Amino acid sequence: MSRWPNLKQLHYLVALAECENFNRAAKACFVSQSTLSTGIQNLEELLGAQLIERDNKSFIMTPIGVEVVQRAKQLLSETKDLLEMTASRGGSLSGPLRLGCIPTIAPFLLSPLVTRCAETYPQLDLLLREDTSDNLLKLLEAGELDLLLLALPYDLGGFHSRVVGQDPFRLVLHDSLLTSYQANPARYAGLPDHSLFLLEREHCLTEHALSACQLADQAKINPFAATSLYTLVQMVSHQQGATFLPEMALRAGILERTDLVAVPPQGQMPHRDIGLVWRPSSCRVEAFAGLGHLVSDCLE
Repeated sequence: MSRWPNLKQLHYLVALAECENFNRAAKACFVSQSTLSTGIQNLEELLGAQLIERDNKSFIMTPIGVEVVQRAKQLLSETKDLLEMTASRGGSLSGPLRLGCIPTIAPFLLSPLVTRCAETYPQLDLLLREDTSDNLLKLLEAGELDLLLLALPYDLGGFHSRVVGQDPFRLVLHDSLLTSYQANPARYAGLPDHSLFLLEREHCLTEHALSACQLADQAKINPFAATSLYTLVQMVSHQQGATFLPEMALRAGILERTDLVAVPPQGQMPHRDIGLVWRPSSCRVEAFAGLGHLVSDCLE
């Protein structure tokens, strides 16, 4: 037996920690349950430490096991970056690329982006994951994603980023409110209290919109929040209220068959930045730049 742990053993341990079940972890690793269990036992012997406490069909991670899992994730991520460097030679987009995207961008930008990628980089296998910014950043850190498409600014910690375009905001109103807003377009004073609907706070679009559009009057905001832009549009239409929507959603036809209208909001071209985010250790930065150009084209 080797004196050193191998990547396969580390992969088994990480899979067990994430799946929280031997059978599911074995399926995720495409091995038998006995192979996975034996691999983890061998890892424990090599490290001279108990990583999991077994009790018939259940288990718990030991404190040192939790730490080893975190170190293992980092090692596996760096190994993947190394393989990608040699495969892509730093400059071309080919092979699998796991791209994470937030829900306020994914439905409106990914379809044209995938089409352009297929035309420009036919050897690229684009794998997509939609989730919130916080969850995507965790997946990027764990090495489960290669690149993120996020709305900025956002607290990215130690990750690197590049702004590739801008997405303007529009004020979307029920047509019954249009006259009162147009009478005083420099302020939101014409909007009734609680008439402005927003997404839940976990969606960064809410903070971006409030900041970019300089809305300071909290009395205008309705306490009920939507979970998606499509739900938000329905709420605004039904309650005859207002909201802020990104231009990319309007271009995609999100207001079709509604009685809502989009107008320029207060401020000098309020917008959110659209950017790519990656690990500092990634060796595919030059290749990511090519994808950034495609995103920019889709935003124009």
